[in-house]
Amino acid sequence: MSAPEPSARTGGDVRRAPTSHLLRPSTALLTDRYELTMLQAALADGTARRHCVFEVFTRRLPPGRRYGVLAGTGRVLESLADFHFGTAELDWLAAERIVDDATLDYLASYRFTGDIWGYAEGEAFFPGSPVMVVEGTFAEAVVLETLILSILNFDSAVASAASRMTSAAVGRPVMEMGSRRAHEQAAVAAARAAVVGGFVGTSNLEAGRRWGLPTIGTAAHAFTLLHDDEETAFASQVASHGKGTTLLVDTFAVRRGVEAAVAAGGTGLGAVRLDSGDLLSLAQDVRHQLDELGATGTKIVVTSDLDEFAIAGLAAAPVDSYGVGTALVTGSGAPTCGMVYKLVAREGSDAVMSRVAKTSPTKVGVGGRKAAARRLDAEGRAIEEILVVGPDDAVSQWAQDEQEMRALHVPLVVGGAVDTRWTGAAGVHLAAARHEASRAELPRGARRLSADEAAVPTVILELDA
Repeated sequence: MSAPEPSARTGGDVRRAPTSHLLRPSTALLTDRYELTMLQAALADGTARRHCVFEVFTRRLPPGRRYGVLAGTGRVLESLADFHFGTAELDWLAAERIVDDATLDYLASYRFTGDIWGYAEGEAFFPGSPVMVVEGTFAEAVVLETLILSILNFDSAVASAASRMTSAAVGRPVMEMGSRRAHEQAAVAAARAAVVGGFVGTSNLEAGRRWGLPTIGTAAHAFTLLHDDEETAFASQVASHGKGTTLLVDTFAVRRGVEAAVAAGGTGLGAVRLDSGDLLSLAQDVRHQLDELGATGTKIVVTSDLDEFAIAGLAAAPVDSYGVGTALVTGSGAPTCGMVYKLVAREGSDAVMSRVAKTSPTKVGVGGRKAAARRLDAEGRAIEEILVVGPDDAVSQWAQDEQEMRALHVPLVVGGAVDTRWTGAAGVHLAAARHEASRAELPRGARRLSADEAAVPTVILELDA
């Protein structure tokens, strides 16, 4: 590392990070302070470079949920590439006296060089499932806790809600429209997670740009109110966007709105949207009216504070697609998955790896490196989540030998190098496909919206050396 240069802003030293990493914003300060205070103490006492294994898991599912959906893995990997401490970050840490000079020196050259593996994004998970495993030195791994948990907890909550909604829709398309009900950056992440959970598109343009997601959206009530009447507003929209557009017909009387919509778009009008009222009866009335007017191919889109229960309640209605906002981006009542990041194995002073775990009565942990697999029955339905604990060589051998189970862990980072299959637009589509397949193998009844236990029990096997 080059010699520290004087900093006029702090009056102390500034550590220069390699310039190749200063082109994009750093994610390094998306971190809780205690991670750096632990790092400082571990560097001082010599334990910082001990080899460690951390696991991400949840102790329980939210009330009423039978499975969760892992989402955010691709975002973790994308953020990991930007997890570096540049001049601005080091200057601030020095000025605020967050850590000492020795720790600043370490952070100036920080790069994660360890390994990460986990469940493929989109996979269903259950209590105890080790959805992500981070292995490296304590110093490398401990500072990633908050970044990993903040992404996985939020994205998985949204994807889990999205899965319940798309399941309730029984094949009808569901679209994400929640940007106006969330923090501006959370809205982008939520759109991505929704697609992992089965949604077909989003109204959020940044999510569309960043991950190649299909974007949707036509007009709000404000556009109708801008004009002198519905006829003028609808004619303007059709002239601009073509007859395949979707016209919002409930600004005033719905029946009159449908008449004006068909008059403007003809019998080939793409769709009408309902955003208020008794959607079940309105959809039935509108379908009958559209058919009478000859617009038999015009679809009906419904919105208006939908959740999985409202969608299920519309199963018998002549609805063609749904738009969901608030309930989705808030996890439909479960805005976090309760995931934690725990040390389960570490190297001792004798250079031997040993299992570690909490033993407090209400938060008992299971120490040791784990292999994870899902046992399937003859029909390909999941019947058990198997977690195998034991010495590294025994666990690895078990994972290779077991043929009747589907292994759940996939490599994500090897020696600090990210497997880019899981990132970008390709990663989202890969995750969506994995979720579709994973949900299809759940036991019958796993999709019920009524409160029940986890759909698949978790079994822990202990292996001897």
